[in-house]
Amino acid sequence: MITGKNYIGNQLKASGSNTFKTINPKLNIQNEWESTEATSEEIAEATELAWQAFKAYRNVSDEKRAEFLNAIADEIEALGEELISVYCTESGLPEGRAQGERGRTCFQLRSMAEMLKKGNWRHTDIDTAIPDREPMPKPDLRLSVIPLGPVAVFGSSNFPLAYSTAGGDTASALAAGCPVVVKSHPMHAGTGELVASAIIKAAEKTGMPNGVFSNLNSRGIQVGQQLVKDTKIKAVGFTGSIRGGRALMDLAAERPEPIPVFAEMGSINPVVISQKALENGAAKWAATYAGSITLGTGQFCTNPGLLLAIDSPELDQFASTLASKIVEIEPMVMLGPNIKSAFSSLKAEVTSQNGVEVITSLVSAEGNFADQAVARVSGASFLENPKLHQEVFGPFSIIVSCKDEAELIQIIEGLEGQLTGTIIAENEEISSISNIVETLSYRVGRVIWNGVPTGVEVCPAMNHGGPYPASSDSRFTAVGLNSIKRWMRLISYQSFPSELLPKELK
Repeated sequence: MITGKNYIGNQLKASGSNTFKTINPKLNIQNEWESTEATSEEIAEATELAWQAFKAYRNVSDEKRAEFLNAIADEIEALGEELISVYCTESGLPEGRAQGERGRTCFQLRSMAEMLKKGNWRHTDIDTAIPDREPMPKPDLRLSVIPLGPVAVFGSSNFPLAYSTAGGDTASALAAGCPVVVKSHPMHAGTGELVASAIIKAAEKTGMPNGVFSNLNSRGIQVGQQLVKDTKIKAVGFTGSIRGGRALMDLAAERPEPIPVFAEMGSINPVVISQKALENGAAKWAATYAGSITLGTGQFCTNPGLLLAIDSPELDQFASTLASKIVEIEPMVMLGPNIKSAFSSLKAEVTSQNGVEVITSLVSAEGNFADQAVARVSGASFLENPKLHQEVFGPFSIIVSCKDEAELIQIIEGLEGQLTGTIIAENEEISSISNIVETLSYRVGRVIWNGVPTGVEVCPAMNHGGPYPASSDSRFTAVGLNSIKRWMRLISYQSFPSELLPKELK
């Protein structure tokens, strides 16, 4: 049952007067449940509880933390149809997407739990002493990691489960030994509360300290600002816009003790299509990319927003086929009126630039349903106009017709950091395309061969990050087992008695 209250540790509280309702994007009406924004006092209580919980939770064994994570997955699954129904009502996303995202969320939790149980996730190093080394003795040195402390996690708009309350940031932070305070996303506060209730139940069932998790409602920016400024918060996880992520980074840097903000932000995910690929499969790739551009109403951080190729009749055929395939796909609802408004505004700004030709646009007159579109521009115009480089969050992509390979490489080199870059080519071109691959690899976090960027596999080899502004720190991933590294720091023990060493260093 949705109460609209905040979880301050294991207590439900709503002492504030600021309330709000989520919106049903399909019907474009407010949902019946009302949420109460967390007060300053409630935020401070949540962070104090998290700090006190950290003193105990950081010493909880890997086995017990694994039990906790598995219990969270169990409790999320136990929410059953209520969670799916509220998810769909608040997001406008279909039931199949809700079920798939719930499965991914639970898989992330269980994967982290399995890693903890294996016990080798800290990547320790032990250098034993050499007391008789000349000219100076070598001390005994043992390297491990310890958790940073309480983490503030900001729920994302486009993944109400997998990147939100119990998503990858929360799962990896809890796995590392860090309590979590979630700033719930206002567009799916009801979904967030249900998931929060599952986490609290799991914490109580497995004996975790009160304050290991809290969930705060917020419709504005004040709750998030106070969280990031709070001295008891030691790191931040964020998935969202460049503007939002940049603001959090600046707040964190201004603190007397600056803290890391691990933000996954904007990306246009360039796709390079070779001449041979166009000659042999223009129609096939156009149909494939029509599906990728419109998947999830284009509301993925890996949406292919930029298609690069050398100008040719085959590129004309690709563009024509892509245009026809896009209009065959029925428009879907966007996440809410603010998302739809921002999409429409940015799309209009990009398509109104000099030299930009809209080659297809499927306009939907209904409320929050998306106006799918593809545009085309020359490489020269793209290079001259930075406004064409910005992310348009929704079902939109722009084809850039390059005069030659040199111009194509120049465009790649001039791009901001991206999450993904894709190469569409034939195997016979492997040797001739290596320069493009190398250039692209220095602008992106993941390079894809003959596929689509949409879809992020949760596995140890996945990197979901990239050079700024794709993410705030390109050395880390927001997805997969290695995401745990964000919430830890190195520590060396020199010449320590065995009895005082952590278990993994003895």
